[in-house]
Amino acid sequence: MQVREWDPVAAPTEELAALVRTFNLIFAADVPEDPPWRMDSFREYLAVTMPEERRICWVAEDGDELLGYASILLVGDIAVLELLVRPDARRAGVGTALLAAAARRADAEAYGSIGVEVVGDTPAADFFEAQGFRCAFVEMRNLLDLSTVNWEQLTGLAKGVGSGYRIEYHHGGPPEELLDEYARAKATMRLNPAYELELRPSSYDSERLRASLATLRARGLKPYVVLAIHEQSGAVAGLTEVVVPAQRPTRADQYDTVVVRTHRGYGLGRALKARMLTELRTDEPQLEDVQTWNAVGGEAMRRVNDELGFKPNREWREYEADVSDVLRRLDAAS
Repeated sequence: MQVREWDPVAAPTEELAALVRTFNLIFAADVPEDPPWRMDSFREYLAVTMPEERRICWVAEDGDELLGYASILLVGDIAVLELLVRPDARRAGVGTALLAAAARRADAEAYGSIGVEVVGDTPAADFFEAQGFRCAFVEMRNLLDLSTVNWEQLTGLAKGVGSGYRIEYHHGGPPEELLDEYARAKATMRLNPAYELELRPSSYDSERLRASLATLRARGLKPYVVLAIHEQSGAVAGLTEVVVPAQRPTRADQYDTVVVRTHRGYGLGRALKARMLTELRTDEPQLEDVQTWNAVGGEAMRRVNDELGFKPNREWREYEADVSDVLRRLDAAS
């Protein structure tokens, strides 16, 4: 078995296809309810990052057999790790070898912390805990099976907003003339960390939002946005974001849902999400379900999701470790 640095931009198509097959073997074993990955825009999905970020990838191989994949996304002050090992190659040192390559590179790039997202009830949690990673955050994934939706009721919920607000749907992201207001609304999330949020990647200023939307599209991820506009002021009072990936087009991915504090109590959160679902039914007819995440213990957004028909599915855990500690453990075990 060998581990080599791997560039998705230069990789032959057959290597990308082998990685898609490996992804599907892994997810079929660990999260069998998830849709299979496709080759559509898969190279772009792996290769494209935000302008100030970099992704470095490795593959583990035994001859022509692909055993596993790892990458680190260098963002801010942390190296964000993804590490996947084929089920029939586990407990053979593949994950440890990939982790070692990633941790050494993070150290060489002067990153002191490394983080990883782990699906609950899979072997990954035990692996990372054994490597000294600590659980820093837990959230619950919720799934909405679109075949179970009462669309007539949902259409009614989409109209259930207080007077003085209008709901707008935008395919592709917020319009340019609302981008500053949109960013201002998203930035309010940081003012109250205790507010129960739906948790996905976020951008809080207009320039970063432009870059984020361009990056999503370049990676094969189609963004959709629904806005609540306060008619008297023209301010963005609330928003919800959904992305549909070319790589798994039957499942939509919920990003942020935000209602600005001064505009809460008018039914905006429920109406925003209901309107989004009714629009996706037309624009993305192949969709089978929508996934979203909430902080464990959060009640406000959970109640909205319950009313819309979302069901709790799995815990998602975020683990962190000091790069120096990971390397020390790996060196001691070798």
